[in-house]
Amino acid sequence: MLPSARVTATIELLDRTATSRIPMDSATGDYMRQRRYIGSKDRAAIAERLYAVARARARLGWWIGYLGLEDTARNRVILWLALGEGIVAAHIDRLFDDSQYGTGPLQENERAFIEKIAGQPLEHPDMPEGTRVECPEEYEAPLRAYFGADFATEMAALIPPATLDLRVNTRSADREKVIGSLKQDGVSAAPTRLSPWGLRLAEKAFLSKTKALIKGWIEIQDEGSQLIAYICNAKAGQQVLDYCAGSGGKTLALAAAMSNKGRLVAMDIEAPRLEKARQRFRRSHVSDIIEVRPLSDEKNRKWLRRQKETFDVTLVDVPCTGTGTWRRNPDMRWRTYGPGLDALLVTQAEILDRVAKTIKPHTGRLVYATCSLLPAENEEQIDAFLKRHPDFRVLPLAEAWPAQENDTSAAPGEGPYMRLTPHRHGTDGFFAAVLVRTASSLAMNDDQEEQDTEE
Repeated sequence: MLPSARVTATIELLDRTATSRIPMDSATGDYMRQRRYIGSKDRAAIAERLYAVARARARLGWWIGYLGLEDTARNRVILWLALGEGIVAAHIDRLFDDSQYGTGPLQENERAFIEKIAGQPLEHPDMPEGTRVECPEEYEAPLRAYFGADFATEMAALIPPATLDLRVNTRSADREKVIGSLKQDGVSAAPTRLSPWGLRLAEKAFLSKTKALIKGWIEIQDEGSQLIAYICNAKAGQQVLDYCAGSGGKTLALAAAMSNKGRLVAMDIEAPRLEKARQRFRRSHVSDIIEVRPLSDEKNRKWLRRQKETFDVTLVDVPCTGTGTWRRNPDMRWRTYGPGLDALLVTQAEILDRVAKTIKPHTGRLVYATCSLLPAENEEQIDAFLKRHPDFRVLPLAEAWPAQENDTSAAPGEGPYMRLTPHRHGTDGFFAAVLVRTASSLAMNDDQEEQDTEE
């Protein structure tokens, strides 16, 4: 594929994803599947440039306004080539041609603004701080209030691509064995700093043909996501509920922590995602203890209402804005593909109220988690829950952090909650609160409880 054809594909994809109703990764996958002639190396190069342009959306938008240009995908890509990749004007000119898959030669006005910005960096001194760190206007105030003087540093850490982390299925292999196996397959990995189950790859790699993946020794999972499962402190023989299981990543981590002994229920509103998760459960040899119960089935919703003080651990990794995953999903900074913040806050509160009764008193754990940085979805949501449920209290992070044999890692963060950020911990942004019930609720009027938990 000619370099000019790669540029054309980037422009087409950027234009398509600007108005797509599905996330950028899905839209990109659809585009590639419809063009089988694009080879794997070309696909990787196109995707890398597309995501680089997306990560610079605010800064490129500032330049478009500064230069008085029309905001088009073509202009954004040209600006990125000059400012982001530092390609000189003569070389940019060769990337635009009349070849079969070219996007057409540069126009005189395009050559003029390329010459005007030649040699300049992407970040201009006149840019507002929020623009330089790619922070959407609607999130800037709450994030500034939370991070204070660290705002710019924390936001800047969300711009580069995320690392590629793996969780080792320690029932099948230990980390050193997996590191050696991956090395034989040409993949370099090292233990993660916080998760006792994790490995971090030195660089991106194709894992599909590695022995470790084929054997079910590893799962791709961010270190922060692993720590959400870790702080649940699930143990062999317990009863555990993963209420928002999704595609099953944390369910698998919980099953491994339980040594595949006990009862683990995976629930989610999206039945197709749970069905795909079944394949992952079988591959990891943990399907024997996992019950899959989609919430789309009324029988499972009725079943849930009967689970009074049944579970040792209930994990609710609730739907959220995903502000902590901007490294992976730069388009989600600017586009909402599902409910907005106000609607999400209502859903999060409803989920907490719905599962609260499932927790065993005194010994059980209700773990509330998000991949959000916003206090409204995190600390403020927990504060509101505690006011509605005075029979619960927060288990401080120092007490909640599991004391595992051969694990010398300290609890990440200070205060009662686990808060992870790319800058501080090298993970995606995550929040987790561990709650315990201080008294039994079985004396409640059954009719009133049934009414309170209706969906």
